[in-house]
This record gives sequence, structure tokens and C-alpha cells, in this order.
Amino acid sequence: MLRLCARKIESILEKIKNIKEYSFHHVNLSKRYYSYSRNERDYCCQSTKVFVHYMSLKQKPLSKTSNRIIPIFYCRKSPYSDNNTHNINNLAFILSGLGLLIALCEASGFIKENRFFKAAQHGNISDLKRALADGVDVNIRHILGWTALHCAAVNGNTETVQFLLSHGADVNAIEEFVNVYKTAKDKRMHPLDVLLQREEEFSNILNNKTTFKGFTALHYAVLAGSYACVKSLLDAGANPTIENESGHRAVQYSLNDEIQKLLIDYTDRYNELMKEKEAEERRRYPLEQRLKQSIVGQEGPISIVASTIRRKENGWIDEEHPIVFLFLGSSGIGKTELAKQIAAYIHKNNTNGFIRMDMSEYQEKHEVSKLIGAPPGYVGHDSGGQLTTLLRKCPNAVVLFDEVDKAHPDVLTVLLQLFDEGRLTDGKGKTIECKNAVFVMTSNLASEEIAEHAIQLRSEADRLLTQRFGNNANEDQAPEQIVISRNFKDKVVRPILRNQFHRDEFLGRINEIIYFLPFSRSELIKLVARELEAWATRAKEKHMIELKWDSEILSVLADGYDVHYGARSIKYEVERRVVNQLAAAYERGQLGKQCCVKLKVIWNKNGAAIGISIRPIGVKDFIDIDETDILIKNVSTIL
Repeated sequence: MLRLCARKIESILEKIKNIKEYSFHHVNLSKRYYSYSRNERDYCCQSTKVFVHYMSLKQKPLSKTSNRIIPIFYCRKSPYSDNNTHNINNLAFILSGLGLLIALCEASGFIKENRFFKAAQHGNISDLKRALADGVDVNIRHILGWTALHCAAVNGNTETVQFLLSHGADVNAIEEFVNVYKTAKDKRMHPLDVLLQREEEFSNILNNKTTFKGFTALHYAVLAGSYACVKSLLDAGANPTIENESGHRAVQYSLNDEIQKLLIDYTDRYNELMKEKEAEERRRYPLEQRLKQSIVGQEGPISIVASTIRRKENGWIDEEHPIVFLFLGSSGIGKTELAKQIAAYIHKNNTNGFIRMDMSEYQEKHEVSKLIGAPPGYVGHDSGGQLTTLLRKCPNAVVLFDEVDKAHPDVLTVLLQLFDEGRLTDGKGKTIECKNAVFVMTSNLASEEIAEHAIQLRSEADRLLTQRFGNNANEDQAPEQIVISRNFKDKVVRPILRNQFHRDEFLGRINEIIYFLPFSRSELIKLVARELEAWATRAKEKHMIELKWDSEILSVLADGYDVHYGARSIKYEVERRVVNQLAAAYERGQLGKQCCVKLKVIWNKNGAAIGISIRPIGVKDFIDIDETDILIKNVSTIL
């Protein structure tokens, strides 16, 4: 309301003079309106219980057949009538309040921001300097989503663009304005109000039915056809490869040959520069280190995957065939997580860069059509296949075929062509080239044999470690590198795989078969520590409670590891023995805000139990939770 008063108050006062009266008729509607003309625009108000002020869209007198009327604002009906006598003090009170409202509007921060955007739109450098001196943020956004740099670029104000960039404007800031109707819905505004603001305060050369979300200042400068603006933005580091929500780069909106050539040249240079930066970053921060931040243990799989991806990035790979991995091992030991981390590394924030297909959904023969699409004449032909649709969006994606051993053999036949030639033909006969994709299959086949073999190897490694370090060896000591023997792979694992997949040509298309081993004792300690740290973060953020523990807690919780369930067994153990106690104490009101909770080990005849001590805010010593409490006793002694 303040904003509308600041913009339309002059029209209200002008309306009092020389008002003409006429009737406006519509189907089943006959009401009396009053019209007022000023500066070739027509205004009218309706005489009902509420005065409703309107403005015509068209620059011509309001006619009886006009139907494009924009509501501007509403005000209560005047208390004056022909039958009543009113005190002049009421009018003075109204005018005084109106004057105070105008003063408040002028003093508000909104006025400063509005002037800032107006200055950017019209290229008024002095007003921009004044606004920045008054504390306006150069990257502040308009209520509808754009920045001052967007506004200057779309209007071709080169000097303004350069001024804003020199004062720290984000050259790659993303437009948040979608279109008139979507933005009006999100902001809870009338669409015509949004249309007016967009045209008056941003630009009137744009088609506001189009989606502008994801545009940058470079996109707008190209639309404006300003070579100087485009050059200034590129010199300031604008990224010409950024795509808007529709997937279009700035160069795709160019109708000017000079601008198009400039963008193409800068794009080539920008890509080369980014490759050099990425190569330098990889040298300083190898992929192995990145993967180890999210995955505990599995040194062998991480090393093999990182080496293969490194070859791919540097061009030391067969470009005619995609990369295919097969991850073998028990559940919950990082197979799926490693595939996700590969996708995050290659595709950064591109959500289309990771495709996960749960192969347990393709156990029947007829479900092949779900993967590549139904053939002509069958139901669902126009919908396309699940895999082909996603691969068409990102042909170089990381594709995870989870639990591939559960899929029907005919599904694997479809994958033969995909793994061999890197192309797939959908139900419509269209071929998708995906030679740069990375395909990862996971399976629990031979997991029991791999686990038993790894435990034997790890026991031998621990024995050698004890001989080397004597009594100084402990569970935090780095374990010896475990290597699966070639004999075990050929004599034990390969027959199991051949029996499941029934064909050697399928196994022959796999670049690397990677074995995931059960966790060592030191790796279990790390898993427990990570899980407790995650719960400590949740307690701090949600309940403002600090959580601490001793190293002895880690060892006790690590004893809950089950080789068949992997890291999930550690997660469940922490929830069962720690989080349940915290929730019970919180339920009884024993855990207040800003308190500190310490986990401790309680030894008894049944083994080790976990208890909690609480230090309320302002108290120095910890207070043990009463162990005679039935609920706490039952929870702490479980298992």
C-alpha cells in the first residue's frame, strides 16, 4: 500500500476536479462509473461500497466496450453523503494522515532502492553514486527478481554497466523473474500489476509471456543488441556458457553478426581458461582426496575409479566406447555413494548428470519397453523410455544400474549395444549417442565369498602389523593394503558372474570389475565418529544442544557392526543406543536449550552400556541421568 501511495497519490488528488459521469453497461451488470483523463491516460472509479480505482491499458479514451481494465488500488468509501453533514475536522484528519503516509513513504528504504533501479534503468550515474553512498547494496534485487545490472544491460546503458561492475556487481547473477503470471502467483500480486512494474521499471521491449528465469546480464545485453555492453560484461568475466532455465546460452539470442562472433570467440577462450583452471585444481586437489571426504575406506575402488576418470579427463581413453564399471560387494559399503560422487565431480551442480535405474523394477521380459520405450502401435509409444529420455537430456551422464543381477536377461541384451558402441535406439527409432557417458553397475553377487576372503586377508595383514609394531599397534593404525588375488577372481568370482549373466560377451564389455571389501576396525571407528558428528550437528541446529563423547564410546558403538549390512548397521546402532536415550531425556524435559550432553560408557556384568550426563546452562559439573529410570534403563541396556 505504501508503494502504491507513493506512485499514485497525485492521481487521487487530481481526480477530485472536473469529474465526468457516464454509465457502463455489461451483461447482467449496470453500474455507475466516474471517469477522469490526465496525460492521455484514462482513469475511472466505481460508485459502490468501495471506491475502486482503475487505469486503462490502452492509450485512448475509455469506452463503453472497454474490457481491459487494470485494478490499481482500493480505498474505503468516503464517509460523506448528500444526506449527512460532516465536521470539517474529519477532512483535516484525513488530509493529515495522508500527509504523514506520504512522508513515511518518502523516508522508507524502498524509495532509495526504487531510485537506485530507476537510475540504473535510465543511466543516471549521479543517482547511482548517491544510492550507493546511502548504503544500497549494488547486488540488491528488485521485489520481482532482477538486479540493477540486469536493468542496465537490457536498456543498453554501457556506462552504467561499467559503473556497477566497478563497484562489485555480480556479473553472473541469475534472473529470478519468471514471467508475469508465475511471478504474480509467487509474489501474491495481480498479474497486471506485475506487468506494469516490469514494463515501467525494467523494460518494455520484452515479451513478458516468455520465461526469463536463469537469464544473466549477458543474456539481456544480447537481447538489447548492445555490442558495447556485451563487450564490457565479457571483459569483466561474464560466463558465456551459462544457460537459462530453457537451456539457452546468450549467443543463441543474438541477431547481430558482430555480437555473435564476439561471443563465440570469448566462449572458446573461456573454455580453454576453465580447462586450465580445472587441470590446476586437479593437480592441487586430486580426485582421490575428494572421494575420501565422502567415503570411508575402500582405498582400492577409489584408486581404480580415480585413475580411470583421470584418463578420461586428459584424453587418454578410447573415445569410441563408454566407460563401464561393475561394483561388487556387500550392501552398505559405499558402492552407490561412489557412483554419486563420480557424478558430482564430473557434472558439478547439473542434476541431469546422474541417472539411477533400479534394475529390480525390470525383472520381467516385457519391462524392457520401460527402459527404451514401447514400439510403434503399443501403449506408451509416445512417452519414450525411462533411460532414453534421461540420456537425451545429458548424453555424458553417469548412469547407475543398481542391483543389475536382478534384471531380466533381455534387459541385459539391450545393454550390450549400449556398453559396446555407446549408442542406444529408442522405441521411436531414434539413436542416442552416449560414448562419453560413464556406466556403473552394482551387484551383491559373490558378496559372501568376497567378505570371507577379505576377512582372511585382513587377519593376515593385522598379524603382520602386530609383528611389525608389536604392542604399539592399535585399532587406529592404518591397515595394510588388501589386494584381491587374481586366482580368487578367476576361480571364485568369475564363475558366479558367468552363471548369473549367462554370457561372456556381456562381461567382456566391462572395463573394470571393482571389489568393495568389509570395513576394517579403524574404518569402523571413523564411521561411528562421522555418525555422531552428524547427530551433534542436528542437535545443535534443531535443539541448541551440544553433544560430546569420549573415544571409548566410538569403540563400543563400533562393536555393533554387521558385515552383511555394512555402514547401515553402524547407523542403526547409533540410533538405537544413543539417539533413543537423547529423545527420551528430551521428552521428559531433562534437556534444555544451551545445555551440554556427554556420552559415557558404563561397564556392568552384561558388558558395556552407554549412559548420558547433562550439564545445564550456567552449571559447571555434569549431572548423570538417573539410571533407575525404567525407560532409560531399558534403552541403555538394549543388546
